[in-house]
Amino acid sequence: MNGVFLKFYVHENRRLHGILGYEWLLEKARSLGCHGGTAFRAIAGFGRHGVLHEDHFFELAGDLPVEVGFALEAADAERLLAEIAREGVAVSYVRLPCEFGTTAG
Repeated sequence: MNGVFLKFYVHENRRLHGILGYEWLLEKARSLGCHGGTAFRAIAGFGRHGVLHEDHFFELAGDLPVEVGFALEAADAERLLAEIAREGVAVSYVRLPCEFGTTAG
């Protein structure tokens, strides 16, 4: 199936409407009927300000990026992006064309 891969980036300690950002994104997609989403914690990264964050010291806990990804049909991707905007949430994302499905087995 052809569709869209949406990747969102949030700091692991960022809260959206009172819950962790990656949890909020996963729950928002689930509530819209999107099937599947995954959050990955980075070991290092930098954002628009160019500050490098690495997983070397305990003091940096909570400051690393989390990538939340969804492989969706185009209409579902549009609904998710529209709902995030409607909620007034500013979050960085990447939208890529993709092919997805399951293998026979």
